[in-house]
Amino acid sequence: MKNVTDSFVSLGHWPSAGSFGLNTDILATNPINLSVVLGVLIFFGKGVLTDLLDNRKQRILDTIRNSEELREGAIEQLEKARARLRKVEIEADQFRMNGYSEIEREKLNLINSTYKTLEQLENCKNETIHFEQQRTINQVRQRVFQQALQGALGTLNSCLTNELHLRTINANLGIFGAIKEITD
Repeated sequence: MKNVTDSFVSLGHWPSAGSFGLNTDILATNPINLSVVLGVLIFFGKGVLTDLLDNRKQRILDTIRNSEELREGAIEQLEKARARLRKVEIEADQFRMNGYSEIEREKLNLINSTYKTLEQLENCKNETIHFEQQRTINQVRQRVFQQALQGALGTLNSCLTNELHLRTINANLGIFGAIKEITD
């Protein structure tokens, strides 16, 4: 302890120690002043700085935790959205396939219906043609029969005399009487 006091006492022996003044030598006083200021700042500011850093660290950790929670929520939503997308794509494919098969089915039904309609129209056409042919044939037969009958009547009227006419009537009456006796 004596050494420590001796050093303070020996300061009194310095020539400048007797008076108080400013030392203008910047190179000599600056490192001393800086070390004193840094020492005071470290000693008194250590608690404040530690509190500030702890608060900052806690905010950063909270932000990281919140970010992780948001990230996990976003990942869950993304997975749900992907699952919904897959489901919708599957349903769209099913609708597309059902639509295509429905279109094909309707197309076949339309083709079959058209064939049936064409077949019915063909049958109607053939029946109409057959009917018209029969009607035309009957008209031709009637005309031929009328012309033949007119020709035969004309020939008979020109060839028959009253006597020949009476003999033909008697012969026909005889044939008619014979048929009547056979049937009785």
